[in-house]
This record gives sequence, C-alpha cells and structure tokens, in this order.
Amino acid sequence: MSFRLAAYAVCIEDRRVLLVRSVSSNGESSWTLPGGRVEHVEDPIDAVIREVAEETGCDAVVERLLGVDSRVIPAAAARAGVEHQNVGIFYRVRITGGQLRPEPNGDIAESVWTAIPDVAVLRRSSLVDIGLALAQTVPATGHVAPVSVGGLIQH
Repeated sequence: MSFRLAAYAVCIEDRRVLLVRSVSSNGESSWTLPGGRVEHVEDPIDAVIREVAEETGCDAVVERLLGVDSRVIPAAAARAGVEHQNVGIFYRVRITGGQLRPEPNGDIAESVWTAIPDVAVLRRSSLVDIGLALAQTVPATGHVAPVSVGGLIQH
C-alpha cells in the first residue's frame, strides 16, 4: 500500500469555488481542488499555500481548518496499481492576490472560479465534494461521510 499526506484549499467567493483541471499522462482530465502532497518536514499550512501558488498563480492565506479525510483507493483504481491511502487536510483559504494561470511544467492545465451549482456536472475528484461538504457544514468533528465514487466523481 502507498500513502500520501496532502493539503487542499477550499476557496469560496461569491458562491463560486476555485477549481483546477488536472490532466493525467494519458490525456484524461478532471477537476479538483488546488492542493497536493505535504513535503517532508513541511507544515501542512505552508504546503497548501505553496500548492495554491504553484497550481493557480495566486497568493493565499489560510482562514481555518475545515477537516481531515482519509480514504483508501483500491489497487484497480489507483494510478500506481497498488492500494493507496490518501489523508487530506482541508483548509478554508482566501485568495489575496495574483492572477489565475495554468501550472508551469505541471499537471494543472487551468484554474477557474466555478459556480457551486455547476460543480455537479463536472468530471471531478471526490476531493471537491468532500471540500465543499466540509465548507458548507463545518462539522465539529472535522469529518464528513464518505463520498461515493462513480459517474462524474473519481478517486
């Protein structure tokens, strides 16, 4: 089994959420939240701010911790072909400057503000639904029920 600790930004402004479109090596794309791996000895808050800057070109500040999600991706669906556990730390983040742009030399082809009702029709990572659920409910435990994967929602 592989393991990854990641930090994700939930940026909501004027009933829109900031999403990034990730393109895989085989050319498939899906929408997700800005964020990614927490590097060795990196603080997760620093990681989410770094990831927002790398993936979107924007500066950000963390407003609050929203919650933590842990999910196991079956080997058949995981990129590496082995069972994978992803532990995601979700933060409410506010954009403070910069300009949206694709990630230079990276997997992010574009970043856009998307009306929250329009998210339902996008091919997207389950991380988007988890982040939105955390932002909308702010559960005391910092945990929401698992999001089902299928149809437009991917691992």
